Order: sequence, then C-alpha cells, then structure tokens
Amino acid sequence: MHASVNTQKCGLYTLAERVGALLETRHYTLATAESCTGGWIAQAVTAIPGSSHWFERGFVTYSNRAKEEMLGVRHATLEQFGAVSEQTVTEMAAAVLTLSDADVSVAVSGIAGPSGGSNTRPVGLIWLAWAMKGEPPFATCHRFSGDRQQIRYQAVVAALGGVVNVVDS
Repeated sequence: MHASVNTQKCGLYTLAERVGALLETRHYTLATAESCTGGWIAQAVTAIPGSSHWFERGFVTYSNRAKEEMLGVRHATLEQFGAVSEQTVTEMAAAVLTLSDADVSVAVSGIAGPSGGSNTRPVGLIWLAWAMKGEPPFATCHRFSGDRQQIRYQAVVAALGGVVNVVDS
C-alpha cells in the first residue's frame, strides 16, 4: 500500500470526501464488509452528499455465521485462523466484489474490546483488507489503542485511508 494518506491527521468526513472524489473521478464504486466497525465505514461514506454515485453497498457480518452465510467465508478458514485474521478479511474483501458490482472493496475484522482479547489476539488487533476487481486482495494488521469507540474509529480511518491509497496508486 502506498503511504499517501496520513490517517492520523485527517478528519473522518474529509477523508470520506476524498474517498468519494477519487472513486467518482475514476468511475469506480466501493463496497464494504464490516465486522467490528458495525457499518461505520458505510455510514462515513454515505454521510457524503452524492455518495450514491460511488458507494454500491455494505455488508455487516458481525458473527462468524454471518460471514459464512452472507459472504461465503469458508468455515475451515474461520476454524483454522479465526475471524480476526488475514485469511478471513481477504476472503471477505474478495467476496464483496463477487457479490456486488463494486470495483473496490474494503473489509475489516478485529477485537474492539473491552473484552474478547487474548495474549495472541489482544484488544485493539484489527485486520483490514482491500481488493480491486481483477486483482487479489491484500491485508494489513493494526494494533490500535484506546477504548472501544477509539479503536473502532481508528479502524474506520485506516480502512478509508487504505481505499484512498489503493485507488490513488
């Protein structure tokens, strides 16, 4: 991923506007697959007037069952690697492109806390993946800090920053 967006100093609305402008300029559409952010990425982009021109749809797949049923994430992937893994988010990102007419996708799964963490998967561990039609998805792992709301916010900002980087590369 190209580091063209400093996501720590960019307001969420401004970042979502930038996502929309880039997508619209390139005649791309975006779709999302969200777990720990619960639709916040979709909410951020649909807060932008005219987003219907470039936002196609969002999937909120909080449970493993929803990931399997709605996105076709393989049960074996969830069993072997868990929901918070590179393998799961890359399957999510790829599935969104298959299940929609979108050109770009972003997927997120993580542990926002305050509970649910472990030594190997601590609170704040977030996996994000992006995909473009015709290209394989790729993922990044983040370790965010703060309370549940702060962790989720940071995940949304990182997700949108990644969309900018993918589309602008």
